Amino acid sequence: MSREERPASWVKRLGKLYSPVVADVLDKLGFRQQVMRANIRPLYPTAKSAGFALTAQTSPAREIKPAAPYAGELAAVDALRKNDILVVAACDWAFWGELLSTAAKYSGSTGVVIDGFTRDSQAIMKMKFPVFCRGIHPADSLGRMDVTAHNVPIDCGGVLVYPGDLVLADYDGVVVVPYAQAEETLRLAEEKVSGENLVRKALASGMTTAEAFKKYGIL
Repeated sequence: MSREERPASWVKRLGKLYSPVVADVLDKLGFRQQVMRANIRPLYPTAKSAGFALTAQTSPAREIKPAAPYAGELAAVDALRKNDILVVAACDWAFWGELLSTAAKYSGSTGVVIDGFTRDSQAIMKMKFPVFCRGIHPADSLGRMDVTAHNVPIDCGGVLVYPGDLVLADYDGVVVVPYAQAEETLRLAEEKVSGENLVRKALASGMTTAEAFKKYGIL
């Protein structure tokens, strides 16, 4: 399916959910390796992002002073469109920064998830662009890491991510929904949220956790 045919409504629905409920649903559907490692964290506590994955593959740089600096990285960022979230494979340096955040925000991108680091963190937080990463690092990626391809399958945070997969990132973590399972996952997650609301009211009214689980099957 082309990017133009991807349902924008999926992104809106996903953005109303939260990562634990989506992870629970994927577990129930048999997709138990869809949550990224816990060391990929939001740059600021209120950061939240939902979108279609535009992936970037990385590798150690072959040259300290390449003839075309940042070529692959810039191509990936310039390929971002509305409702895309950039998902970046392992990088031990600062892949991201303020200027790339500015360009991504203008494109309509909903955020970036990096199995690596960012810099210019204060400026990014000020502009409220959602960044999820392993930490903050001042050293630039130039001459240390190259983006060798974008929109290819990658490993990010221990999850195999395909272009167009749905990604939800919030304070609890990052979960990846395979594109083919998106509609069912969204429907079941929305149903689970409704059920959790009932359980919450029951527990607040004095029902025991055992009674609530027996009645609703939700914990």
